[in-house]
Amino acid sequence: MHPRATAFAERARDEYEFDPEVEEFPEGTKTAADAAEAVGCDVAQIASSLVFDVDGSLVVSVTSGANRVDEAALGDAFDVRGDAVSMADAGEIKDELGWSIGGVPPFCHDRSVPVVVDETLLEHETVWAAAGTPEAVFPIDPDELRRLADAEPTIVTD
Repeated sequence: MHPRATAFAERARDEYEFDPEVEEFPEGTKTAADAAEAVGCDVAQIASSLVFDVDGSLVVSVTSGANRVDEAALGDAFDVRGDAVSMADAGEIKDELGWSIGGVPPFCHDRSVPVVVDETLLEHETVWAAAGTPEAVFPIDPDELRRLADAEPTIVTD
């Protein structure tokens, strides 16, 4: 297993008492469609962890691969204008959360940040989330994901 995926799995076990069944796909899972094809699930079951700058603070939005985050809707969730919301800088994500874009898991961040979960993910029995690299994912019950990430179910799409 890739060292970053191993680090995620160890951290999930040590800090959350959760043992993820990490699967790696050398062809990559960089997009939700790629991940769904590799895993063999519907794109709506891909839990993409996207990091945004919301009025100067990092926020992780765990969003269904079938949806796109609407920055105004995400701003509404934090009582800020939509123009105060943008994708976070890749370097800041790595420095602050400890993960690179494409491999950001929904929990196990280097520092505590607000996490919201797309309400539509909660409709599935199992969703698949990034496990530390763009090639590694793990299955999880969405309610368990929400609990472990201490995430608020939120409408983040338009």
